[in-house]
Amino acid sequence: MRIGELAAAVGVTTRAVRHYHHLGLLPEPERRANGYREYGLRHAVVLARIRRLTELGLGLAEVRDVLAEDAGKDLVEVLTELDEDLARQEEAIRERRARLRVLLEAEGGVPAEGPVSPELAALFSGTAHLSDSPMAAKDREIIAFMETAMPEEARDQLVSSLGAAFGSPEAVARAHEAYALLDALAGAEPDDPRVAEAARALADCIPPELFPEVGDVDQEHSFLRAFYDDLAPAQAEVIRRTLRILSEERR
Repeated sequence: MRIGELAAAVGVTTRAVRHYHHLGLLPEPERRANGYREYGLRHAVVLARIRRLTELGLGLAEVRDVLAEDAGKDLVEVLTELDEDLARQEEAIRERRARLRVLLEAEGGVPAEGPVSPELAALFSGTAHLSDSPMAAKDREIIAFMETAMPEEARDQLVSSLGAAFGSPEAVARAHEAYALLDALAGAEPDDPRVAEAARALADCIPPELFPEVGDVDQEHSFLRAFYDDLAPAQAEVIRRTLRILSEERR
């Protein structure tokens, strides 16, 4: 058989046959006087076995172990390892589908910033009317980012603290007022007289649990600088002053 005939008989491409030659999985026959390679039944048997093994999900390195007589791993061992790996994948898929089901069935639907945890999705749903504020929408994006970037324990604390911050109609009303003040500063400069009022209003919205300790607010790390750069100058100054207020009040 020529290479095309071998490939067609087994149901693979000639490119795959050449690749298996290159990797040493399939012995390469000598060329005949006419320059063509002539494949025999043994090549077809080995190639068919390679196809069956790869269709089971074995990688080509594992296929090499199975085909090699002195590999130290027999077929049962390799297939057992594959079965265990597939079982782990099945469990991971079940967990992912469970999380997706919770998100899809959540009251209020999937938030625009999603996917987020079910707890944060519920919080966003309860404060959906605040998203009409550009600053509130930006806050939601930052909160979704923080939930992703934080360690698990810190994420739980974040969501719990936010729940406390927006846990009553009065708290939501204070947040609405603070966001309105911030939105009004979108085109203002840092020395705008409304900055002080907005900073005080924002500080009053933040429960102690959310920022139990505020470090040196004059030392801006990279994330904080990036956050300020995404705001109007007056809005960035509001955040700076808010952090100073919290730092002074929580010493």
